[in-house]
Amino acid sequence: NPDIIADSDIYFICVPTPVLNDYTPDLNPVKNATRTVAGYLQKGQCIVIESTINPGVCDEIVIPMLEDITGMKAGIDFDVAHCPERINLGDPKWNVYNIPRNVGSTSKEATKKIADFYRQFITGEINEMPDLKTAEATKIIENTFRDINIAFVNELAKSFDVLGIDLITVIKGASNKPFAFMPHYPGCGVGGHCIPVDPYYLIERAKQSGFDHKYLKLARKINNSMPAYTVELLSDALNNLQKPIKNTRIALLGLSYKADVGDIRESPSLIVRKILEDKGADLRVYDPYFLEMSTDKSLEATLDKSEALVICTDHNEFRNLSPSILAKYGIKVVIDGKNCLNKEAFAGSGVYYKGIGR
Repeated sequence: NPDIIADSDIYFICVPTPVLNDYTPDLNPVKNATRTVAGYLQKGQCIVIESTINPGVCDEIVIPMLEDITGMKAGIDFDVAHCPERINLGDPKWNVYNIPRNVGSTSKEATKKIADFYRQFITGEINEMPDLKTAEATKIIENTFRDINIAFVNELAKSFDVLGIDLITVIKGASNKPFAFMPHYPGCGVGGHCIPVDPYYLIERAKQSGFDHKYLKLARKINNSMPAYTVELLSDALNNLQKPIKNTRIALLGLSYKADVGDIRESPSLIVRKILEDKGADLRVYDPYFLEMSTDKSLEATLDKSEALVICTDHNEFRNLSPSILAKYGIKVVIDGKNCLNKEAFAGSGVYYKGIGR
């Protein structure tokens, strides 16, 4: 019931900012929320956008909509601020209260007003940005930074598979450098609502201004290729046993994009599942957080019906799978899409193990 927001001093818009099937930004949730708030906006009030948006959305879309609907002027009659959300799902240390935040608004005074509001309940630093566009850019480059670095190690994983080098061991060695290196890790794909989505917002907005983000597009292409690469590793392993994917009993463990959270947004597991289904696998699926989407209601039941295993989410429940446990169920192949199992334990076990880049 939108009437509950009437007579507020500050309105917060915290709606999703997804991409369409062609990877172009879908700002309809932000636009619809803005229209809703516009129906209640009065002089002296402020709207804060927390949704992740590309630089320019507030100035080019939100403010014109509000001014057109209300007949008032931003920065004079009302203010618009942007404070991009920051959260790390499942993180026991960093949460919405202690993660620092950035705030930008239509004026320096409005920025301080909103920053002071956040300071009442957030212990992390509230950084006052010079304007809306700068604040918008912070979240985009945070997640694009991660996407690029994950793409780097995913490409290394493919390279080191050819070269016969364990990438995880290499990353561990490189990480002991006390400066100028930040470890990122390869996997079966990049999921979640931020990292695989936000780069497209910057790519599209820059394109409208005549700039081509070749580097960002390449990173997205590499990361989008990892689910298919994971299935390719499975296919190669099965071929060594003279087995095709078609009609082979394969278990897919994990649908969530991240360990120990019930979130499947942009999950690469869903792509791996579709590829295996399209190839005719006799597929079993299990995720303790999505039993309604699982073919079985327990890990044991899934393993009992499988010959090969693909781990797409590193839930704690999966981390203790050992060669002896898998051999008991007759599983001959393990593709570890999250590198969460003990590789060394599989040496000489009779169960084939392959991680991403190791």
